[in-house]
Amino acid sequence: MTQFSSAADVVRHLDGLGLFHMDLGLKRMHRALKALHLTRPPFVTAQVLGTNGKGSTAAFLASLGMAHGCRVGLYTSPHFVHPAERIRIDGRPWPEDAWAAPANAVMEVAPDLTYFEFLTVLALLAFAEARVDLAILEAGLGGRYDATTAVAADVLCYTPIAMDHKAVLGPTLTAIATDKAAAVRGSAPVCTAPQFPAAARALAAAAKAHSAPLTKAAPVAPDRPLGLAGPHQRTNAGLALTAWQSLAPLLGKNLQDVTAQAHGLATAFLPGRLQYVPGGDGLPPLLLDGAHNPHGMAALVAALLNADLHPAGAVFSCLGDKDWQPALHLLKDCLGNAPLFIPTLRNERAAPAAVIAAAANSCGPATAQALPDGPEALSQALSRAAALPEVGPRRPVLLAGSLYLLAEFYALRPQWLNPPTSAACRPDIFAASPVQPTP
Repeated sequence: MTQFSSAADVVRHLDGLGLFHMDLGLKRMHRALKALHLTRPPFVTAQVLGTNGKGSTAAFLASLGMAHGCRVGLYTSPHFVHPAERIRIDGRPWPEDAWAAPANAVMEVAPDLTYFEFLTVLALLAFAEARVDLAILEAGLGGRYDATTAVAADVLCYTPIAMDHKAVLGPTLTAIATDKAAAVRGSAPVCTAPQFPAAARALAAAAKAHSAPLTKAAPVAPDRPLGLAGPHQRTNAGLALTAWQSLAPLLGKNLQDVTAQAHGLATAFLPGRLQYVPGGDGLPPLLLDGAHNPHGMAALVAALLNADLHPAGAVFSCLGDKDWQPALHLLKDCLGNAPLFIPTLRNERAAPAAVIAAAANSCGPATAQALPDGPEALSQALSRAAALPEVGPRRPVLLAGSLYLLAEFYALRPQWLNPPTSAACRPDIFAASPVQPTP
């Protein structure tokens, strides 16, 4: 039996499993959770599903819990630099010196778990040992067979469902929504953001079949300060606030504490969601966003237009198995004549820079430049962007197209994975509050 003595040992095991390896089904998860007495965990649990906005909604919900005095565990994916980012307790990554013993416990009862399954069980053990009051679990892919679905959630939250992972979940929105809706397996409350009609029907049918109350969340008011920028975050914040209405009584918290609610929404943080980097030290002012599909890119473009922001240029790359062409077209329309720098991601699923550049130049002004392949491609793209004559605080450079592109940036500048420490990193170019998280 494999024995781990450090977090590094655990990461090596995970790397050996393969980040993208999937083996759909919940039998392994059920067996592991039963053996570790986690099928019904000793904390209140919220599961967050959907396509776009899952991480942001989970971040808002975690921040709401902490603002009300709860000890909160947050499980998200993917990570940018280190898997520890996926498992957070009260906003901080789970300490690496605590990994070995729980990981050994997981291996003892379930040595056959996949990458995502292993981390899911590890997160649950971490939350149990930390005695959290509330755990928020972001689904990885789909719903029917997602590892987080093996846990008996007290509330389910559905962000907008859109086309993504077609090869796994199905070729139509109905098929994708039906898979995600299959996470509804009991009478726990279901909260949903506004949905496309096909997705709304799938969720309504699943809730009705299990006699689960279904609540449709409304976006929060435009004048309400939020820690995450962009009009689309008002939908995510509204969903989190609606879910909190079901969670608060379970946690013994006051539903009428509007001060705590306001603080929770205003101090939420998640890297890579219209995150502003002021520039300096060789960097241009940047906007970092994880938009990687048409729905996400449409939200990003809408946020830029709403703020009357016109990027001086953009750095774009993507995975080849994503529906990236429509997202690229949206970005090109937004950029106009501004240059587009394209590195090839250092990822086995990467779309080649030359292919992306050719597609970009075929749908508008020929402003796309493919960078030479290699480990310095992103650095070269950022250097070229920094030299643009119009770049500045009101004309930042956009970095978008893939969470894995952002991961390469954070590997270069890991300090930007953390919440901002000054108002300079939370400019008024978006309607985001300058209020900083409490220490």
